[in-house]
Amino acid sequence: MLHVDCVEGKAGSYILKVLAVSALENRGNRTPGVQGDRFRKLSDYGVRLREKQKLKRIYGMREKQFRRLFGEASRRKGVTGEIFLILLERRFDNIVYRMGMASSRKEARQLITHGFFLVNGKILNIPSYLVKEGDVIEVKKSKQDKIKEILERVPTRTVPVWLEVNMEKFVGKVLRFPLREEIDIPVEEHMVVELYSR
Repeated sequence: MLHVDCVEGKAGSYILKVLAVSALENRGNRTPGVQGDRFRKLSDYGVRLREKQKLKRIYGMREKQFRRLFGEASRRKGVTGEIFLILLERRFDNIVYRMGMASSRKEARQLITHGFFLVNGKILNIPSYLVKEGDVIEVKKSKQDKIKEILERVPTRTVPVWLEVNMEKFVGKVLRFPLREEIDIPVEEHMVVELYSR
């Protein structure tokens, strides 16, 4: 936005002073748009949608995968929200991340698709695979140097109690499925259930 000032100069002439004013400074504390002065409170739907989007972002999933996994959770007996979170935690990419062998779930997905990991002695390159109790996850021998590099740059995380990891041998084991209180995700899963139950 431009601000124009007219200043009287020598011999009665006028000089136009053009000042550039940042649009952000001029706007102040307003939201964009014609009715920017009005602050809207999020609707119930908006709050639920925001929780769902937050959960999707945390696990790095697309809507179709997310909805499919929710459908599976809703078909099982028990509290749907808790079952849904447990299913999300059981994803292979999340397990690799929780074991501390990747800096993010996205990196874990990439390593899995490139064949870095074995599950029960067989190469598995499907990040959405749901691990089972007792599954042994190990790094392929030829890929251990790359994982060492990753471990050097990744800050050490505490491994959840439901997993067992031996970093020297690059092996981990799923001892059991997590309980809701062991999942440290800051989300209200009941809102996601309410959103999908509409």
